[in-house]
Amino acid sequence: MIKRAAILGTGSWGTALACLLAHKLDEVCLIGRNQKTVDEINQNHSNGHYIPNLGLDAKITASTDMGRCKDFPLVLFVVPTGATEATAIQLASVGLPDNTILVSCAKGISSDGERMSQIIHRHLPNNPIAVLSGPNHAEEVSRNLATCAVIGAEDQELREQLQTVFTAPFFRCYTSDDIAGIELGGAIKNIFSIAAGIADGIGLGDNAVAALVTRGLAEMTRLGTALGGHMETFIGLSGVGDLMATCYSPHSRNNRVGKALGKGGSLDDIIANLGMVAEGVPNTKSIYDLGHKTGVRIPLIDAVYHILYQNKSAAEALEELLTRDARAENE
Repeated sequence: MIKRAAILGTGSWGTALACLLAHKLDEVCLIGRNQKTVDEINQNHSNGHYIPNLGLDAKITASTDMGRCKDFPLVLFVVPTGATEATAIQLASVGLPDNTILVSCAKGISSDGERMSQIIHRHLPNNPIAVLSGPNHAEEVSRNLATCAVIGAEDQELREQLQTVFTAPFFRCYTSDDIAGIELGGAIKNIFSIAAGIADGIGLGDNAVAALVTRGLAEMTRLGTALGGHMETFIGLSGVGDLMATCYSPHSRNNRVGKALGKGGSLDDIIANLGMVAEGVPNTKSIYDLGHKTGVRIPLIDAVYHILYQNKSAAEALEELLTRDARAENE
């Protein structure tokens, strides 16, 4: 039975997962690069930059030593997606045992179109790998607010083992064998969160945001199934569930980026002021490129890409969306 876990990443989601696992495990160690953050966790039992006013369980410790992971049967990847490859390379170099379970908890696609579990497997091919996703805002999970998630893995025994580890009275886990669909839903929804924020920022109203989220789900499903996901996954927790949470919540970094863009802010300034990673910004480019290789229609993704990377105004992008050729809803 798993009783100890290491978490790669000391940001808000890594900290929230540490809080969750501390309910079930004897020890949780956060592995980070920032010595100041590590010292705060160890000395003050807090991580105020990422989750203010939260006391951490004494079971939660922190370290900058990646080699510590060799001593834990479960290791979670909770670094930004752009750092996953470098982190996997570093972890592979410490001599990790082949039976150490690896769980990818980041939501994104690499610039080359790889999912995070694929990157991890490429560098650690002998280790069992799973993914965790769903409508899971760190601010709420860290404070034991009711949450559901989905764990994906090819092996049923592994899925059920991790389901037991992550389930708590306030955190209900479901399982799935559709790793691709779970990861694609978690990545693609980031783009629609930016779009929903833009719509809110320019004052379009609830009708427009509701329509955008609905058509975003249709677009996510078209693209996700073309890339190997199962249709039912996109109407589940890592699809429509995560889409709703991120498109309507003030906790969503991507939504905040979109809202600031809709109000006329520049992307560089918005990102600088955010102080944390909004995965939807790099994801938009990765998924735009991936989508156009499939030939699937992705008008909303196209619109967000043009706003972020081609300096198109939100108003112009909206006009193009609304004046496209009419079609049946189920097309």
